[in-house]
Amino acid sequence: IQNFRKGDLVKAVVSEVDVEKERISLSIKALGGDKFADATGGVKRGSIVTVEVTAIEDGGIEVEYEGMKSFIRRSDLARDRADQRPERFNAGDKVDVRVTNIDSKTRRLGLSIKAREIAEEKEAVEQYGSSDSGASLGDILGAALKGDE
Repeated sequence: IQNFRKGDLVKAVVSEVDVEKERISLSIKALGGDKFADATGGVKRGSIVTVEVTAIEDGGIEVEYEGMKSFIRRSDLARDRADQRPERFNAGDKVDVRVTNIDSKTRRLGLSIKAREIAEEKEAVEQYGSSDSGASLGDILGAALKGDE
């Protein structure tokens, strides 16, 4: 702001319009682009993305996607409780996760390995068997794997 003087011509983006007060808010900073919007441009709720583990904590793991940090809580680390251990991960690991939330206000992604596993299992059941047939997930996955050979 200190580099500008009244009367200077600058490029700006209209960031807000208040009709009642007859005011508009301008942003020069917004011209640089929105890193969050750019990074999440093709990502929607339910998308599967690959993240890199950056830190291991008691309550979960910190991960990074396209330069953005996110935290995956212990309860979202796996479907099975026995696998919900942050210590089974190492910094630098690449992990596929499902996007459960995109919060543009806090500029954070909600991510879950558990949600990805549940979605994959549901998809396998739909594709290779039905719950009415009495087939277990092991039977279904066995049939799917034999089909890939």
